[in-house]
Amino acid sequence: MYCEYFGLREPPFSLTPDTSYFLNRAGYQDALNVLLVALRSGEGFVKVVGEVGTGKTLLCRKLINTLREGFVSAYIHNPYLEPGALLRAVADELEVPIASNAAQHDLLKALSRRLIAIHRAGRRVVLCLDEVQAMPVQTLEVFRLLTNLETEKRKLIQVVLFGQPEIDTLLAQPSVRQLRQRITFTYRLLPLNRPGLRAYVGHRLAVAGYQGTRLFSARALERIYRASGGVPRLVNILCHKGLMAAYGKGLRMVDDRCAALAVNDTGAAVSGSRPSIRRRWPLAWLLSTFGSVSFAVLVLGWWVMGRSG
Repeated sequence: MYCEYFGLREPPFSLTPDTSYFLNRAGYQDALNVLLVALRSGEGFVKVVGEVGTGKTLLCRKLINTLREGFVSAYIHNPYLEPGALLRAVADELEVPIASNAAQHDLLKALSRRLIAIHRAGRRVVLCLDEVQAMPVQTLEVFRLLTNLETEKRKLIQVVLFGQPEIDTLLAQPSVRQLRQRITFTYRLLPLNRPGLRAYVGHRLAVAGYQGTRLFSARALERIYRASGGVPRLVNILCHKGLMAAYGKGLRMVDDRCAALAVNDTGAAVSGSRPSIRRRWPLAWLLSTFGSVSFAVLVLGWWVMGRSG
């Protein structure tokens, strides 16, 4: 809707984890560096912890793209799998032919043969598991058995665990203490701070092709920061809605009022940061209380009035 208006090639704040928008600074680059060092040094288990919306999936995909040379990568995004089903998913990722009626023992043997073949070819295998906090304990134990496969000098498979903070509760259970002891590196993804948020917004706009002057006012960015808590997913949502509001109003910058409307329309935003726009924008306040549909109607109304005027 607003891309051509603001001189953008594509929407800059999409929620799809697109590695071209990976921010090579602050905690994200630090996290990637930790993972690369750990994996290239041959560690068995590495753990990345972050709250919802802090960019774990994007980091995972960036890691896989970075590890192309010398590595074979497998990515499992569905944690709700029993041990046998998950072993089959790993086998599928590594292109291991498996009979439909194969037992767990046979699955492990087939995977072992494939891992040895990859090792002899001079490559390493990295398995990335997303949303691990929701994984059954029995399934986690299977991965410990997989990492038992090793040569005299190197593990045949390395595992990166991505999960929300609840992953620590899962790993604290006595039944998985052996796995917990094998986690040699841990990195915690934190929300963006104020300078980080400004850099993040500017970076995404630049990648999307924006070449103009400042598109978000300082007050708008401050409101977005307080409402989002620096969580990238919420930042994306609020910036997208702010651009919609500015476009509908015929503005060339997302000002504080546009950001206020975006915050008021977003249920996941921090409630304490929501503006009191009743006094300044009575119509916007009235409509935004009914949710996202009315937000879109309001923006469309602005757009129609602006073109007809």
